[in-house]
Amino acid sequence: MKRIGIDVGGTNTDAVLIADDKVVHSVKAATTADVTSGILAALKALRANPAAAVPVDAVVIGTTHFINAVVQRRHLQKIGAVRIGMPASASLPPFCDWPADLAALVSGETFMLEGGHDYDGRLFMPLDTDGLKAAARAIKAKGLRSVAVASSFSPLDPTHENTAREIFAEICPDVAVTLSHDLGRIGLLERENAALLNAALHDLAVTTVAAFRKAIADSGIDAPLFLTQNDGTVMQAEIATAFPVMSFASGATNSMRGAAYLSGLDDAMVVDVGGTTSDIGQLRHGFPREANAVVEVGGVRTLFRMPDLLSIGLGGGSHVDENPVRVGPVSVGYRLTSDALVFGGDQLTATDIAVAAGLIDIGDRARVAHLPRSLIDAALADAHRKLEGDIDRMKTEAGDVPLLAVGGGAFLVPERLAGISEIVRVDHGDCANAVGAAIAQVSGEADQVFRDMTRDEAIAAARGIAEARAVQAGAAADTLKTVDVEDMPIAYLPGNALRVRVRVAGAIAEPNIGAAA
Repeated sequence: MKRIGIDVGGTNTDAVLIADDKVVHSVKAATTADVTSGILAALKALRANPAAAVPVDAVVIGTTHFINAVVQRRHLQKIGAVRIGMPASASLPPFCDWPADLAALVSGETFMLEGGHDYDGRLFMPLDTDGLKAAARAIKAKGLRSVAVASSFSPLDPTHENTAREIFAEICPDVAVTLSHDLGRIGLLERENAALLNAALHDLAVTTVAAFRKAIADSGIDAPLFLTQNDGTVMQAEIATAFPVMSFASGATNSMRGAAYLSGLDDAMVVDVGGTTSDIGQLRHGFPREANAVVEVGGVRTLFRMPDLLSIGLGGGSHVDENPVRVGPVSVGYRLTSDALVFGGDQLTATDIAVAAGLIDIGDRARVAHLPRSLIDAALADAHRKLEGDIDRMKTEAGDVPLLAVGGGAFLVPERLAGISEIVRVDHGDCANAVGAAIAQVSGEADQVFRDMTRDEAIAAARGIAEARAVQAGAAADTLKTVDVEDMPIAYLPGNALRVRVRVAGAIAEPNIGAAA
């Protein structure tokens, strides 16, 4: 299989071609303000190499486009919010825990209706279908184009959310409907928040994915498009259009998956040093360790499948202050090749320090020959101190462990760090994020409460559900492997209740690639 992987970062857009499990060629291009032209430039540079000018089976893109929209409060739309769970949830309405500025930007109309299910899937209240129809008419009258529906315990029984979608399709068919059970786990507010964010990104997702498709077509590539998800797996472009929030943390996840692939190490610490930030995480079985706690995105609490990462403002484009000497957290970002001293600019960056120290050879070294050795040593010491302390924070064992150093700014990682047994650097490590995109698999997950079963029976049942969802999403059944298993007895519930979460992943099934084209 031949795949092109693309990762759009804050500073660089990387592209690689992988064929027969080997990296054939990799390139870097500056990320552009409109994102698309940066992808075009990267693809053009990649295809300029004769070895990379071959037909490919798929193009996989990892992007921070959607999470940036939430963080920066840009390109979001007004939405309708429908909560099904009254009367139990009346005290905490939708948007209740959102930052005020973001809620004001997104909140259009809110409706709280009777319905929902209990923890074991039993009916909590009959669904208020008349209220749903009235809500649909009101949303249509106000001209809203997107709506999020969240019902209590819908991951266990999505019937009421599915009924809501049918009613909206009948009354206002042009409105995009996000159902919370398609996105989140058990936990109403966080799952609802995920659905609300997704609904607010709908129009942006449509235009962004269309732009990605155009960039691929304009590059002369005839292949289906996939986007990477938060957990290091892949989804078809059509799914990405419907669920843009699934790609929120895909950039850092891609780097970790790429680092595991390039090094052959499935269990190690990873630091991905980009142009703007350094992302630190841990690999388990070749996938990033997942965050178990609530994850905040732009100040909004969610329960996404997100990697457990620590991001710090340290990268190749980081500003270097001289009094006192400090590296980051501000960065020149994608303007590195115009603002840094070695490229003719007037901003002292970490890249300038690395060139002056002889760690890398890019740009015009003569432009940093005047930097005093004391400044160079102090800046590198500050960067090393930050990396060492934060890598130690992310470790989960006391002993020394290997560290994979990847990313375009990996030259900032020293050869020795406390608590690290060895620093592993790999070929094409500066494009590990694009490699991770190219090798991404398809996943499926189950998270629900089982009763009157043994632990083994409950885990087996959850695994079966997860595998079925993975196959439905396009995975080859014979390649599926279990990535995570978690189980937690719920002592205060009757019937030997056990909450089980299982995640599986496998290779993209060949027929699905053809079907997606």
